[in-house]
Amino acid sequence: MATGDPQLTHFNEEGRARMVDITGKEMTHRTATAETAVRMKPSTLALIRSGGIAKGDVLAVAQVAGIMAAKQTSAWIPMCHPLALRGVDIRFSDNGSDTLRIEATVRTTGPTGVEMEALTAVSAAALTVYDMCKAAEKEMEIGPTRLLTKSGGKSGDYVRGGEDGATGNAT
Repeated sequence: MATGDPQLTHFNEEGRARMVDITGKEMTHRTATAETAVRMKPSTLALIRSGGIAKGDVLAVAQVAGIMAAKQTSAWIPMCHPLALRGVDIRFSDNGSDTLRIEATVRTTGPTGVEMEALTAVSAAALTVYDMCKAAEKEMEIGPTRLLTKSGGKSGDYVRGGEDGATGNAT
């Protein structure tokens, strides 16, 4: 690794995967926000907006799925620590045409961050949208899925940069 690169911490001295020991880490307030998008035909988005999907209220079910997934992240992602989440908020918006945007903000007070919980929440919500709408359209596309912000912890705050993919850390 080049000088200044972050060290990968999920490997033991034998080069095998391990769960990082967070015993000595400070308890701090931590927040992370992630987003994803589901691209679909305008007719599918219109069905979602009008409540015309036969399986029911797509956004209500996707919201619950996202919250449940955030709470179960450590069961999905092998090296994640189980966390007592203090809050999960899922928000939806659309461009009025063909894209549903899903954003999740997750909060806790603890020794490790909630980035994976926020990413898991938007992923599960998007998959739920797909599941509920697949009878109307199978060509939906999910993504990109990305971390927008995170705060708290030793590494400080992070705010995603512009649409060109540039990232930056704010202190």
